[in-house]
Amino acid sequence: MLLAIDIGNTNIVLGIYEGKKLVTHWRLQTQPERTADEYGVLIAQLVSASGIARDKIRAIIASCVVPPMLRMTQELGERFFGTNPLIVGPGVKTGIPILYDNPKDVGADRIVNAVAAYDKFHDACIVVDFGTATTFDFISKKGEYVGGAIAPGLTISVEALFQRASKLPRVEIVKPKEVVGKNTVHSMQAGIFYGYVGLVDGIVRRVQKEQGGGAKVVATGGLASLIAPESSAIDEVDEFLTLEGLRIIHERNAVQEIKKKAQGK
Repeated sequence: MLLAIDIGNTNIVLGIYEGKKLVTHWRLQTQPERTADEYGVLIAQLVSASGIARDKIRAIIASCVVPPMLRMTQELGERFFGTNPLIVGPGVKTGIPILYDNPKDVGADRIVNAVAAYDKFHDACIVVDFGTATTFDFISKKGEYVGGAIAPGLTISVEALFQRASKLPRVEIVKPKEVVGKNTVHSMQAGIFYGYVGLVDGIVRRVQKEQGGGAKVVATGGLASLIAPESSAIDEVDEFLTLEGLRIIHERNAVQEIKKKAQGK
Protein backbone atom coordinates (compact mmCIF):
# COMPACT_ATOMS: atom_id res chain seq x y z
CA MET A 1 0.00 0.00 0.00
CA LEU A 2 1.03 3.58 -0.67
CA LEU A 3 0.63 6.51 1.72
CA ALA A 4 0.30 9.78 -0.22
CA ILE A 5 0.78 13.03 1.71
CA ASP A 6 0.08 16.54 0.40
CA ILE A 7 1.38 19.17 2.85
CA GLY A 8 -0.09 22.60 2.23
CA ASN A 9 0.16 25.83 4.19
CA THR A 10 -3.22 25.31 5.84
CA ASN A 11 -4.01 21.59 5.62
CA ILE A 12 -2.33 18.23 5.20
CA VAL A 13 -4.27 15.80 3.02
CA LEU A 14 -3.39 12.11 3.30
CA GLY A 15 -4.61 9.11 1.37
CA ILE A 16 -3.83 5.40 1.29
CA TYR A 17 -3.81 3.64 -2.07
CA GLU A 18 -4.03 -0.04 -2.79
CA GLY A 19 -2.92 -0.18 -6.39
CA LYS A 20 -4.89 2.57 -8.14
CA LYS A 21 -7.72 2.56 -5.61
CA LEU A 22 -7.93 5.25 -2.93
CA VAL A 23 -8.86 3.21 0.14
CA THR A 24 -9.19 5.99 2.71
CA HIS A 25 -8.19 9.60 3.26
CA TRP A 26 -7.90 12.28 5.95
CA ARG A 27 -7.40 16.02 6.28
CA LEU A 28 -5.28 17.44 9.12
CA GLN A 29 -4.33 20.97 10.10
CA THR A 30 -0.79 22.01 9.13
CA GLN A 31 1.18 22.79 12.28
CA PRO A 32 4.91 23.18 11.52
CA GLU A 33 5.75 23.27 15.22
CA ARG A 34 4.58 19.67 15.66
CA THR A 35 7.30 17.04 15.79
CA ALA A 36 7.63 13.90 13.68
CA ASP A 37 6.66 11.91 16.78
CA GLU A 38 3.41 13.86 17.21
CA TYR A 39 2.39 13.54 13.57
CA GLY A 40 3.63 9.95 13.46
CA VAL A 41 1.49 8.87 16.40
CA LEU A 42 -1.56 10.70 14.99
CA ILE A 43 -1.21 9.24 11.49
CA ALA A 44 -0.46 5.75 12.84
CA GLN A 45 -3.66 5.95 14.90
CA LEU A 46 -5.69 7.04 11.88
CA VAL A 47 -4.27 4.16 9.85
CA SER A 48 -5.06 1.64 12.60
CA ALA A 49 -8.57 3.05 13.07
CA SER A 50 -9.18 2.39 9.35
CA GLY A 51 -8.41 -1.28 9.90
CA ILE A 52 -5.11 -1.15 8.03
CA ALA A 53 -2.01 -2.70 9.56
CA ARG A 54 0.86 -0.21 9.63
CA ASP A 55 3.26 -2.70 8.06
CA LYS A 56 1.00 -2.91 4.99
CA ILE A 57 2.20 0.56 3.98
CA ARG A 58 5.30 -0.19 1.93
CA ALA A 59 5.88 3.24 0.36
CA ILE A 60 5.28 6.94 1.05
CA ILE A 61 5.25 9.87 -1.36
CA ALA A 62 4.80 13.49 -0.33
CA SER A 63 4.53 16.95 -1.82
CA CYS A 64 5.30 19.82 0.53
CA VAL A 65 5.16 23.61 0.22
CA VAL A 66 6.14 24.18 3.86
CA PRO A 67 9.95 23.78 3.99
CA PRO A 68 10.17 23.31 7.81
CA MET A 69 8.02 20.18 7.47
CA LEU A 70 10.27 18.38 4.98
CA ARG A 71 12.53 16.97 7.68
CA MET A 72 9.50 15.96 9.75
CA THR A 73 8.10 14.03 6.79
CA GLN A 74 11.39 12.21 6.30
CA GLU A 75 11.60 11.24 9.98
CA LEU A 76 7.95 10.20 10.08
CA GLY A 77 8.40 7.78 7.20
CA GLU A 78 11.58 6.22 8.51
CA ARG A 79 10.59 5.94 12.18
CA PHE A 80 6.91 4.99 11.96
CA PHE A 81 6.65 3.15 8.65
CA GLY A 82 10.19 1.96 8.03
CA THR A 83 10.41 3.52 4.59
CA ASN A 84 12.22 6.45 3.00
CA PRO A 85 9.57 8.84 1.63
CA LEU A 86 9.79 10.03 -1.96
CA ILE A 87 9.57 13.82 -1.78
CA VAL A 88 8.38 15.49 -4.99
CA GLY A 89 11.06 17.92 -6.11
CA PRO A 90 14.14 18.27 -8.34
CA GLY A 91 15.39 14.88 -9.52
CA VAL A 92 12.03 13.14 -9.16
CA LYS A 93 10.55 11.79 -12.40
CA THR A 94 7.19 13.46 -12.99
CA GLY A 95 6.80 12.74 -16.70
CA ILE A 96 5.84 16.34 -17.43
CA PRO A 97 8.16 18.99 -18.95
CA ILE A 98 8.18 22.24 -16.94
CA LEU A 99 8.39 25.38 -19.09
CA TYR A 100 8.63 27.83 -16.17
CA ASP A 101 11.60 30.26 -16.35
CA ASN A 102 13.01 28.47 -13.30
CA PRO A 103 11.37 25.05 -12.84
CA LYS A 104 12.55 24.92 -9.21
CA ASP A 105 10.25 27.88 -8.42
CA VAL A 106 7.07 25.91 -9.16
CA GLY A 107 5.33 24.57 -6.05
CA ALA A 108 5.36 20.79 -5.82
CA ASP A 109 1.57 20.73 -5.42
CA ARG A 110 1.12 22.58 -8.73
CA ILE A 111 3.26 20.04 -10.60
CA VAL A 112 1.45 17.13 -8.93
CA ASN A 113 -1.92 18.61 -9.93
CA ALA A 114 -0.70 19.08 -13.50
CA VAL A 115 0.39 15.45 -13.71
CA ALA A 116 -3.00 14.22 -12.50
CA ALA A 117 -5.00 16.58 -14.74
CA TYR A 118 -3.12 15.64 -17.90
CA ASP A 119 -3.43 11.96 -17.04
CA LYS A 120 -7.18 12.52 -16.69
CA PHE A 121 -7.77 14.45 -19.93
CA HIS A 122 -4.74 13.70 -22.16
CA ASP A 123 -5.34 17.16 -23.59
CA ALA A 124 -4.83 20.84 -22.80
CA CYS A 125 -6.24 21.63 -19.38
CA ILE A 126 -6.37 24.20 -16.60
CA VAL A 127 -6.21 23.32 -12.90
CA VAL A 128 -7.78 25.69 -10.38
CA ASP A 129 -6.65 24.79 -6.87
CA PHE A 130 -8.51 26.50 -4.01
CA GLY A 131 -5.90 26.38 -1.27
CA THR A 132 -4.28 28.99 0.98
CA ALA A 133 -3.58 30.68 -2.34
CA THR A 134 -5.77 29.99 -5.36
CA THR A 135 -3.59 28.80 -8.23
CA PHE A 136 -4.39 28.56 -11.93
CA ASP A 137 -2.12 26.24 -13.92
CA PHE A 138 -2.12 25.62 -17.66
CA ILE A 139 -0.97 22.32 -19.15
CA SER A 140 -0.51 22.20 -22.93
CA LYS A 141 -1.94 19.68 -25.38
CA LYS A 142 1.51 18.05 -25.41
CA GLY A 143 1.46 17.58 -21.64
CA GLU A 144 3.81 20.46 -20.79
CA TYR A 145 3.44 22.52 -17.65
CA VAL A 146 3.39 26.01 -19.18
CA GLY A 147 2.76 28.22 -16.15
CA GLY A 148 -0.13 29.94 -14.46
CA ALA A 149 -1.40 32.58 -12.05
CA ILE A 150 -1.52 32.86 -8.27
CA ALA A 151 -4.22 34.81 -6.41
CA PRO A 152 -4.85 35.29 -2.68
CA GLY A 153 -6.95 32.43 -1.35
CA LEU A 154 -10.57 32.99 -0.43
CA THR A 155 -9.96 32.47 3.30
CA ILE A 156 -6.99 34.87 3.28
CA SER A 157 -9.10 37.50 1.53
CA VAL A 158 -11.88 37.23 4.10
CA GLU A 159 -9.43 37.41 7.00
CA ALA A 160 -7.70 40.46 5.53
CA LEU A 161 -11.05 42.25 5.14
CA PHE A 162 -11.91 41.54 8.79
CA GLN A 163 -8.50 42.66 10.09
CA ARG A 164 -8.16 45.83 8.02
CA ALA A 165 -11.73 47.17 8.19
CA SER A 166 -12.48 47.92 11.84
CA LYS A 167 -16.28 47.96 11.51
CA LEU A 168 -16.62 44.78 9.45
CA PRO A 169 -17.15 41.45 11.26
CA ARG A 170 -15.59 38.09 10.47
CA VAL A 171 -18.13 36.18 8.35
CA GLU A 172 -18.68 32.61 7.25
CA ILE A 173 -17.86 31.82 3.63
CA VAL A 174 -21.17 30.70 2.14
CA LYS A 175 -23.22 31.28 -0.99
CA PRO A 176 -25.74 34.05 -0.15
CA LYS A 177 -29.35 33.89 -1.31
CA GLU A 178 -29.08 37.27 -3.04
CA VAL A 179 -26.32 39.40 -4.52
CA VAL A 180 -27.84 42.54 -3.00
CA GLY A 181 -27.46 42.02 0.74
CA LYS A 182 -29.84 43.70 3.18
CA ASN A 183 -27.37 43.79 6.08
CA THR A 184 -23.61 43.99 6.55
CA VAL A 185 -23.00 40.26 6.94
CA HIS A 186 -25.04 39.33 3.87
CA SER A 187 -23.47 42.16 1.87
CA MET A 188 -19.99 40.91 2.77
CA GLN A 189 -20.89 37.32 1.91
CA ALA A 190 -22.27 38.42 -1.47
CA GLY A 191 -19.16 40.43 -2.29
CA ILE A 192 -16.81 37.69 -1.14
CA PHE A 193 -18.59 34.78 -2.82
CA TYR A 194 -19.64 36.33 -6.13
CA GLY A 195 -16.49 38.41 -6.30
CA TYR A 196 -14.43 35.23 -6.10
CA VAL A 197 -16.57 33.47 -8.70
CA GLY A 198 -15.91 36.45 -10.97
CA LEU A 199 -12.17 36.28 -10.26
CA VAL A 200 -12.05 32.58 -11.16
CA ASP A 201 -14.11 32.93 -14.33
CA GLY A 202 -12.20 36.03 -15.40
CA ILE A 203 -8.73 34.50 -15.04
CA VAL A 204 -9.74 31.22 -16.68
CA ARG A 205 -11.33 33.10 -19.58
CA ARG A 206 -8.13 35.09 -20.12
CA VAL A 207 -5.97 31.95 -19.94
CA GLN A 208 -8.22 30.25 -22.50
CA LYS A 209 -8.00 33.25 -24.82
CA GLU A 210 -4.22 33.56 -24.46
CA GLN A 211 -3.60 29.84 -25.03
CA GLY A 212 -6.03 29.33 -27.89
CA GLY A 213 -9.06 28.03 -25.95
CA GLY A 214 -10.50 24.55 -25.64
CA ALA A 215 -8.73 23.56 -22.42
CA LYS A 216 -10.68 21.47 -19.93
CA VAL A 217 -10.94 23.10 -16.49
CA VAL A 218 -10.76 21.03 -13.31
CA ALA A 219 -11.02 22.44 -9.79
CA THR A 220 -9.65 20.97 -6.59
CA GLY A 221 -8.95 22.11 -3.03
CA GLY A 222 -11.08 22.69 0.04
CA LEU A 223 -13.45 25.33 -1.34
CA ALA A 224 -13.74 24.00 -4.90
CA SER A 225 -17.13 22.39 -4.30
CA LEU A 226 -18.50 25.71 -2.97
CA ILE A 227 -17.36 27.93 -5.85
CA ALA A 228 -17.60 25.51 -8.81
CA PRO A 229 -21.42 25.28 -9.08
CA GLU A 230 -21.65 29.05 -9.70
CA SER A 231 -18.66 29.18 -12.03
CA SER A 232 -19.23 29.18 -15.78
CA ALA A 233 -15.59 28.22 -16.40
CA ILE A 234 -15.08 25.10 -14.26
CA ASP A 235 -15.97 21.82 -15.98
CA GLU A 236 -15.58 19.49 -13.01
CA VAL A 237 -14.37 19.16 -9.44
CA ASP A 238 -11.88 16.49 -8.39
CA GLU A 239 -11.40 16.50 -4.63
CA PHE A 240 -8.52 14.03 -4.79
CA LEU A 241 -6.64 15.39 -7.81
CA THR A 242 -3.45 16.04 -5.81
CA LEU A 243 -3.45 12.62 -4.17
CA GLU A 244 -3.97 11.02 -7.57
CA GLY A 245 -1.04 12.98 -8.96
CA LEU A 246 1.14 11.73 -6.13
CA ARG A 247 0.12 8.15 -6.86
CA ILE A 248 0.98 8.55 -10.54
CA ILE A 249 4.38 10.09 -9.79
CA HIS A 250 5.19 7.31 -7.34
CA GLU A 251 4.26 4.73 -9.96
CA ARG A 252 6.49 6.39 -12.57
CA ASN A 253 9.46 6.50 -10.20
CA ALA A 254 8.93 2.89 -9.11
CA VAL A 255 9.04 1.80 -12.76
CA GLN A 256 12.18 3.90 -13.28
CA GLU A 257 13.84 2.22 -10.29
CA ILE A 258 13.00 -1.24 -11.61
CA LYS A 259 14.54 -0.33 -14.99
CA LYS A 260 17.72 0.93 -13.30
CA LYS A 261 18.09 -2.28 -11.31
CA ALA A 262 17.51 -4.37 -14.42
CA GLN A 263 20.17 -2.44 -16.32
CA GLY A 264 22.55 -2.81 -13.38
CA LYS A 265 22.28 -6.55 -13.63
